[in-house]
Amino acid sequence: MMRKLFGTDGVRGTANTHPMTADLALRLGAAAGRYFRRDAQRAHRVVIGKDTRLSGYMFENALTAGFTSTGMNVFLLGPVPTPAVGMITTSMRADVGVMISASHNPAVDNGIKFFGPDGFKLSDDAEAEIEALVEAGVEPARAMNIGRAKRIDDGRFRYSERVKATFPLGMRLDGVKVVVDCANGAAYKTAPEVLWELGAEVIPIGVSPNGHNINDGCGSTNTRAAAETVVAHGADVGICLDGDADRVMILDETGQVADGDQIMALFAARWADEGRLAGGALVATVMSNLGLERYLDGKGIGLHRTAVGDRYVVEAMRAGGFNLGGEQSGHIVMTDYATTGDGLLAGLQFLAAMIGTGKPASALMRQFEPVPQMLKNVRFAAGADPLGSARVKAAIAEAEADLVGKGRLLIRKSGTEPLIRVMAECEDPAMLEKIVDGIVARVAESA
Repeated sequence: MMRKLFGTDGVRGTANTHPMTADLALRLGAAAGRYFRRDAQRAHRVVIGKDTRLSGYMFENALTAGFTSTGMNVFLLGPVPTPAVGMITTSMRADVGVMISASHNPAVDNGIKFFGPDGFKLSDDAEAEIEALVEAGVEPARAMNIGRAKRIDDGRFRYSERVKATFPLGMRLDGVKVVVDCANGAAYKTAPEVLWELGAEVIPIGVSPNGHNINDGCGSTNTRAAAETVVAHGADVGICLDGDADRVMILDETGQVADGDQIMALFAARWADEGRLAGGALVATVMSNLGLERYLDGKGIGLHRTAVGDRYVVEAMRAGGFNLGGEQSGHIVMTDYATTGDGLLAGLQFLAAMIGTGKPASALMRQFEPVPQMLKNVRFAAGADPLGSARVKAAIAEAEADLVGKGRLLIRKSGTEPLIRVMAECEDPAMLEKIVDGIVARVAESA
């Protein structure tokens, strides 16, 4: 069954523009409510969290109206990290969880992500069935059966306690100076509190959300402010989260950045040495660097690649019985602790490695030498199909031929934005630049 509304991470777009309108959010809520309300003889629950975007208020109310119209009882968490929704969905025995967020996207965007009763994101098939219900329309509940809505004020505290419990018993962060950049997003209160309660000296930035400044010059996609703060304060490490705190970038004491590949390499090697890397393998996407693959192979650790999207990583982990996976972009998934990517949790695990080894961040975050990689994005107009162009296809075919035995090429549409992503890896930087720029130019002509 084809999906039209859902991308790689829920429904996403510019607020008040299709598909991210209040009307569609209401219909999505009603459709999801009907999909999950399978037993009319008992009460049904949905928990809804959001990040700090101004449009979150609008979508929160619209979703609440949709769900209650089908008889679902709604529990509103307010601003909480995405992983908190997965966790609280299971702890409250809810039928469905919803996160209102566009993650690392600008403030004008927003999105709606669904979690099943097990706390995991929905499958493609489930999303397709919900889409079908949106198109067909949903019969509302009888007046006496309309659901109720209640605000849960301690959602972030429940999440905080769960995350702190993943930090090794008996270990503290006394004497560790941490810069944490919360991207003016969902973890703006939670992350500094958790780090401080574990004993760290915390220097928080990106903790003044106003509805418009989420991810604006801060967070995991723009680490400059955090790097400058780390150096200025002589901090030991920097932890940069994105708007919904499900991804992380780590900075060492000099302000240098480690992406998700380096963090996964560190965790995989440590877990393998400790005998707790389930299946003896890591799950990552096609975007992860070839250097990561070579590093893992040298340690006898397998690498299973998936399509881009942390949801696909988690599906492969569950199917294969693996407990560690993630994305180069900083989604780190540890299913021993959480059902989705969790930036704060990953940051704590990195800090535990620092304490456990006695090594500085700089000694831990460069596990392998990356193969030179270049990624460029080309925005395309609505209705355009750049990848269908004969000139684009010819440029891609020529580049693939040039890279045989030397590297690899990946061209794909973003699942969250109208972008064509052009990524290549090659040991020869000059060839790499020529190939990527050549394809980008051809795509731009057809965009």
